[in-house]
Amino acid sequence: MAQLICNDVKLGYEGKTVTEHLTFEVNAGDYLCIVGENGAGKSTLIKALLGLKAPMSGEILTGEDLKSTEIGYLPQQTLIQKDFPASVREIVLSGLLNKCGMRPFYTKAQKEYAEKQMERMNISHLAKRCYRELSGGQQQRVLLARALCATGKMLLLDEPVSGLDPKVTAEMYSLIEKLNREDGITVIMVSHDINAAVNYASHILHISSTPLFFGTKEDYIKTDIGKAFTCQTGGAV
Repeated sequence: MAQLICNDVKLGYEGKTVTEHLTFEVNAGDYLCIVGENGAGKSTLIKALLGLKAPMSGEILTGEDLKSTEIGYLPQQTLIQKDFPASVREIVLSGLLNKCGMRPFYTKAQKEYAEKQMERMNISHLAKRCYRELSGGQQQRVLLARALCATGKMLLLDEPVSGLDPKVTAEMYSLIEKLNREDGITVIMVSHDINAAVNYASHILHISSTPLFFGTKEDYIKTDIGKAFTCQTGGAV
């Protein structure tokens, strides 16, 4: 059953259309990679999926087993975010804020759940460290643990390996793949890395001013746009 449905969605800002006619579904356990050139509307689509930006037209729906508050989000990091003066534990716990309701504190169970996510990301030993003192790869693991605190169903990742070296990039992709394949978490990832789409994704959405493709990875790499894009970016077909 579909967890997320886009029906003829148009996106833009200040009255200017960025992309339109977006129609696709994401089922539980899918790994969707959203690709396209700069300015195609990939990050705008992520904001719309999160409910942070309303479509100019069309509709975005969640399935019966997914609430809009049950989507974990790992955003592109800004310089200000990288310099955030909080401990690793504090940042990971903040992923549970939506579950606190009116309570101004975390329950014992919530704290234990946060500890579990830190163990999952192999960052428990960093719990008391200041976030801004960490390496880029460690910071991304912290943010991924935070996103997991928010959900066990769906993760939205916006360029999760941006600025990371090849070794750390491979480790991050491996972590994301494990969450998808072993834990059954649905992944929607925006990426400029066509290799990631070809190697890890189950489905690909290629957008421009209008959608150029939506379907399985296997079908994508057989299309003219898939062949052209993978050749231009050095991806394997």
